[in-house]
Order: sequence, then C-alpha cells, then structure tokens
Amino acid sequence: MQFDRLKLKNQLCHRLYMASNSIVRAYREPLSEINITYPQYVVIMALWEQDNITIAELIEQTSIDGSAMTQILKKMVDKSLLHIVKVEQDKRKRLVKLTHTGLALKAKAIEIPNEVSCKFSNIDKIQIKELMKLLDAVITDLKD
Repeated sequence: MQFDRLKLKNQLCHRLYMASNSIVRAYREPLSEINITYPQYVVIMALWEQDNITIAELIEQTSIDGSAMTQILKKMVDKSLLHIVKVEQDKRKRLVKLTHTGLALKAKAIEIPNEVSCKFSNIDKIQIKELMKLLDAVITDLKD
C-alpha cells in the first residue's frame, strides 16, 4: 500500500505529540495546587538550577520560543514568582531573578516529580532512562 506511511498509527511524530500532551495533562493537577502551568514549571525549574540569568540564557536552557517566553515571564511576574531587571552594563539585556515566593515554591513542588512518575505503570525506571536517551537523540537530530 503506497499510502501506509501516511496513516497516523505509523507516525512517530504523532506518538510523540500524544505523549507530550499526556504528560502535560498528568502535571496539570499537581501544578494547579501551586498555581502554575507546565510551561511556568519548566521556567521555574531552570531558575531553581541557576537563578539570575538573562532571558536569552533561559530560552537556551528551556528551548521555549522567545515570544512564548515573554508571555510566560509576564504571567510569572504578575504572580510575584520572579522579577526582571535590566543589566546595568547593557540595557538591552534583562536578568530574570526569582523572588522569595518563587524560591519558596521549590519546597512545595518537591513531590511533583514523584506524583507524576507514579503514573508510569507500564514502564520501569530503566526504561525511562532509555527513553530519555532516545528522546535526547531525537532532539539532537532535529535541532535547527
């Protein structure tokens, strides 16, 4: 059949899309308890690893599109999780800094990874590590 390659069941990209949506849905409830969205969670995790970084560095670390990052950061500023300050030496650059509220959220979020990983009943920890390696390879191959 010449069109079998066009069937959804034969598409790796569609499986990745469905998996991504499912993971975001799995995070929805635990993240709602701390009043953040999944994209905000990604940003704040990056800042918990390294605070006081430029927006460009944050975009690089998270792979979030620049225009989407602008909207995410605006909402996080409105929630008093972080603030953005101009770099004195270069007014074009802006630093992203966590507030005390943003830092304190880390203690409240500590169990979220466990809550979500418990939902993976069909794959074990070794398979998760293998999957992460495979996904890293996919990401590397498809980077611009």
